[in-house]
Amino acid sequence: MRLDNVFLRPLALLVCASLAACGGTAPTQPAATAQATSTTTAGAPAGGPIKIGIALGGGAAKGFAHIGVIKMLEANGLAPAVVSGTSAGSVVGALYASGMNAFEMQEKAVALDEAKIRDLQLSSGGLVLGQKLEDYVNEQVGRKPLEQMAKPFAVVSTRLEDGERTVFARGNTGQAVRASSSVPGVFQPVTIGKYHFVDGGIVSPVPVDAARQLGADIVIAVDISNKARGQTPGNMLGALGQSIAIMGQKLGEAELARADVVIRPKVLDIGPADFGQRASAILEGEKAALAAMPQIRERIAQLQAERARAAQLAQEKVREAEHKACMDNRSRLQRLAGMAGMGEGCPAPAAK
Repeated sequence: MRLDNVFLRPLALLVCASLAACGGTAPTQPAATAQATSTTTAGAPAGGPIKIGIALGGGAAKGFAHIGVIKMLEANGLAPAVVSGTSAGSVVGALYASGMNAFEMQEKAVALDEAKIRDLQLSSGGLVLGQKLEDYVNEQVGRKPLEQMAKPFAVVSTRLEDGERTVFARGNTGQAVRASSSVPGVFQPVTIGKYHFVDGGIVSPVPVDAARQLGADIVIAVDISNKARGQTPGNMLGALGQSIAIMGQKLGEAELARADVVIRPKVLDIGPADFGQRASAILEGEKAALAAMPQIRERIAQLQAERARAAQLAQEKVREAEHKACMDNRSRLQRLAGMAGMGEGCPAPAAK
């Protein structure tokens, strides 16, 4: 009998432990939730593709440089996914957001006749009405409203009544571009609803924040604005352009600081109405974008590394939660069996 007891007692304990494992407390909802989260997280990509945004600044005829920048980004596999524009940048931005590539935009730029976008009219509000510019843009984008563009697109303008920065992301594309491009004293203010709007360069010379609001992970800013260089502009348009640049200079510096990469094509010597220099402006845009490629790639790699690390930390937290939920839901007999190596243990938490 004693010999039997020696073998039967451990066997009885083993049976009890097995029965407890089968009929113990059922897992609670937190454990089930942790498992579901783990499955979802493990199946998700480490961060998904990086969404590049491009913020195109104002600068009248210097705006052709934007085409060169976009051309080089596309050639290097870094085509922007979202677009924002101010003034001249809104014109190029509208064409690009509509679905045109940089080569198509370059063809449009070379063939552009100034008469198609300039309608002179003597008025106290400005010399240029701006209706031709609105019609031209709408014609080029197939009359699509802002919300139907191929790429998310935002246009920045200034509300004349109170100087409020206004971002247009819905509605008439040509009208929004016209409002953003209405240089005070040159273009007549644009009436939209009960307000009047003028050049966006007064409040947002390079619309970095607008690109970020569209969901850009990385914002490439293209700055072609005039700088006060201790020289007197040679004509009225130049004086107006420099005045606007000076007004928006401080705001512009703060907003540019929020960009990931700033590209500055060397176009400061191109006049605001010098459309004859469009080829030169495009070339300068290409050069500046190529020079910035290492910085852009470095920033993308940095963000990808940050995302991978965040995904790893999230997985570690999920595994820790799984382990804790498992331990909390085990019965006393299950724990004893686990300690004796006779039961199925909980998964080990993530190693630090």
